[in-house]
Amino acid sequence: LLPTMHALLPVGFACFIPTQQALLPWLSCFNVDEKNQMSFTGPVEDMFGYTVQQFENSEGKWVLIGSPLTGQPAKRTGDVYRCPVGQNKKGCEKFLLPENTTIPNINEVKENMTMGTTLVVNPDGSGFLACGPQYGYMCGKQQYITGICSNVSSSFKVLNSIAPTVQECKQDMDIVIVLDGSNSIYPWHPITEFLVKFLQSIKIGPARVGIVSYGDDVGHVFNLSQFSNTKDLLEEAAKIPQRTGYKTMTAGGIDTARKEAFTVERGARPGVKKVMVIVTDGESHDHYDLKKVIDQCEKDGIERFAVAVLGDYNRQNKSTEEMKKFIAEIESIASEPKNDHFFNVADETALVTIVDALGSKIFALEGTSEKHTSSFEMEMSQSGFSAHTSKEGVMLGAVGAFDWNGTVVMQSGQKFVVPKKNSFHDPAVGVVLAGYDVQSAHTPSGVLYITGAPRFNHSGRVTVYRFNEENVTITQTLKGEQIGSYFGSVLQTHDIDRDNYTDILLVGAPMYMGPERDEQGQVYVYKLNESGLFEHEMTLKPVNQTCCTAHSQSNCKSVSKNEPCGARFGTAIAAVPDLNLDGFNDIVIGSPLENDHRGAVYIYHGSQKSIKEKYVQRIAAGGDGESMKFFGQSIHGIMDLNDDGIIDVTIGGIGGAALFWSRDVAELLAEMTFDPSKINLQQTCQIQGRTTVCVKTKVCFKYRIKSDKDTKTETGDLTLDSLRAIARGRFNQTDNRRLQKNESIVDKLCSEHTFYTSDKLDFRDPIMVMLEFGLADEDSGPILDGELPTSLNKTVRSHSLFFCQSRSGLFIKSNQEKFYVNIDIQNSGDNAYNTKVTLIHTENLNYVKVEVEKDCVMNHTRILCAVGYPFLKTGEKESFKIQFETNPSHIREDIVINVTATSDSEESDSELKDNFVSIVIPVKHEANLRFTT
Repeated sequence: LLPTMHALLPVGFACFIPTQQALLPWLSCFNVDEKNQMSFTGPVEDMFGYTVQQFENSEGKWVLIGSPLTGQPAKRTGDVYRCPVGQNKKGCEKFLLPENTTIPNINEVKENMTMGTTLVVNPDGSGFLACGPQYGYMCGKQQYITGICSNVSSSFKVLNSIAPTVQECKQDMDIVIVLDGSNSIYPWHPITEFLVKFLQSIKIGPARVGIVSYGDDVGHVFNLSQFSNTKDLLEEAAKIPQRTGYKTMTAGGIDTARKEAFTVERGARPGVKKVMVIVTDGESHDHYDLKKVIDQCEKDGIERFAVAVLGDYNRQNKSTEEMKKFIAEIESIASEPKNDHFFNVADETALVTIVDALGSKIFALEGTSEKHTSSFEMEMSQSGFSAHTSKEGVMLGAVGAFDWNGTVVMQSGQKFVVPKKNSFHDPAVGVVLAGYDVQSAHTPSGVLYITGAPRFNHSGRVTVYRFNEENVTITQTLKGEQIGSYFGSVLQTHDIDRDNYTDILLVGAPMYMGPERDEQGQVYVYKLNESGLFEHEMTLKPVNQTCCTAHSQSNCKSVSKNEPCGARFGTAIAAVPDLNLDGFNDIVIGSPLENDHRGAVYIYHGSQKSIKEKYVQRIAAGGDGESMKFFGQSIHGIMDLNDDGIIDVTIGGIGGAALFWSRDVAELLAEMTFDPSKINLQQTCQIQGRTTVCVKTKVCFKYRIKSDKDTKTETGDLTLDSLRAIARGRFNQTDNRRLQKNESIVDKLCSEHTFYTSDKLDFRDPIMVMLEFGLADEDSGPILDGELPTSLNKTVRSHSLFFCQSRSGLFIKSNQEKFYVNIDIQNSGDNAYNTKVTLIHTENLNYVKVEVEKDCVMNHTRILCAVGYPFLKTGEKESFKIQFETNPSHIREDIVINVTATSDSEESDSELKDNFVSIVIPVKHEANLRFTT
């Protein structure tokens, strides 16, 4: 066979003692090759490697790598790199996605968009989706972070940009400012500074501004239709004089603005949202009209923002009660909810400090609320923070939606739908972060959608739901068990048995605190039952919970109780197809803080409808750790990238990624037989001029490559009498107890090896022959199936027999008659160790003595005698006799004595038939009669 067509199979023999086993070099039963890999490196500061995906198109095979901080520190636009695999091309190339990802007709902010934070390949291989959740745009001076995704084709062309939560900047509103100009306002210039700074954020055209001023009386300063651009508005606003007056007629000012400023004659537009901003520094002198006026404003649909200036109260040292009364009055003017519509400042100069907050509330996008613009809904949604693609469509996690309670944007047909506001959270609960990760599960009864909310109730929650066009129906919730564990931040579903239905859901809690109060992390495995519900089955934890490994002792940092190292196990979870060719799909879990922050990953193999908890391969990041940190931050494995028929795995860290090749898996089955099947001292052979006993050992192997490609070869090791420190035999070929050979195997191989026995035979137990086998070359070719044994133990026994004879007969003439039982025992087999003869007699006998001195022990009706100690040699015969006397207390018709011969050597049941004799002696008693008169 050519070297490329076979692999060497080790067939060898090694010494084993029960307490100290001398093993062959450890052979890995995992087929992901840790020694040979393809590496890709990039800037650590750009977070190159934060996400990874495998991809294939007509040009070849690729590893796609996200680098979300590319362009930092000035512009963290981020990007995605394409890195060729097995092509003549070298190096990784940027896609320049930020330049080609755009939404028309808005003022985009791409500087911090972090493109590549999310990266997923389409399930049909038609392209991929890359997202930048920090993408934003400006509405006036307000920036909204809504996120964006780039839909890239298989030919690496941007098809379209997906930003379902971006909304047009609609400042179509009529704003009337009701300004207190009474004498108590002092100084006046902070008021005009506040106006100018506030009005700078308003784009005149879509929006219009009017100003009403009041003191003792009320007057119009600007009409809504007066200015056609912001520049002119600002120039005139800076010149507004103080109205003055000793009274504060707040109700009159508001009512005038309601009845006159919001009229068509003064520039108000029908159907445009009406907003009123009231700024005042004291209690109204017409407070008795306030409630009626406010009720009329509410009826007219005017949204009101109220600002209380406390300068005059502080300057006059008014009481706390007076100040509280004033604040309560102004707060009553504001629309609901009060915390969005009411502001108070210490004095006039502090007004400028609330400009941004006030503007954010007023100019929140129209459409966030039918009645009010102040409540943030999708403006800060960060759509694309997570993404999942399936044949049903795209799911985009939007963690910032609805004031950071989050949601999941769902694709329905050709459009994206934002579920209703409270679909995933209870308003009474704090920040939730729904949409932190998203997944789907396929069941016989339809598709289940899943989202994680790691901040829910501080311990995290996973929501399982069904989606029908716009309606979300929650079917199940799974809750975390530890505060701060971030349960639900990572989700992964998987079809283990490849029947097209989901079997398990894995939920990561990467910040779960371990016993040393470090962020150990753990992963919860839920099994999907027949009712369509997920049941907790097991919890996975990292195997190595320290910073150091055997591969990096020289660089290990000290670990103490004051300096926990953690692991963050569960930061990434990937569902991968069958890696080890056992018919079940597998799971890979990242643990990026392990190994002194160099990171590690764990590979769990599938079994039926779940995974094998204890059958795990751990791959730790090697090297000095400078080129890549946090290995295991991202994982992907769906393709055979080197055309060997086996899925390969890509692991990303910060600063690089590594492509690990999977090796083929071989099945190797072994059989071992002996000729003769038992050691027979009468069957001899000649070895080195002397007569001894020989046994032929036949070893047979069957070999199969699971990928059904080329047949390979292996090697093995055979050990004779492995349970003994000193062997009782040697192989002819080596004149040693051990025989090692390398053999090439094509489908099947059988070989014979003869061993001979030593001069001084001792067969107190059988001879064990141990066969160990493995790969001759561990670094190339296939690996052996870890589910199959790599050793075989078989025993060969001797034909040792114990033979007992006895003669008996007795007539008792008087009380306590004495008689002898003669015992003859002969060994017709091999040396027998620790031979014993046991006699058990009926109660009508008493033991007297043994003649030909033997070591006998009596216990009631049982007598145990050692014979030929320590060995009864082959062909040796021993005789002795035991004297009994009758026991008149027990009258029977016969005497029964059962005699059994035993030893510590092993024999089959069929060979023990002549090791037992039962002596039955009929009894007649002579009568003694006495007559008295």
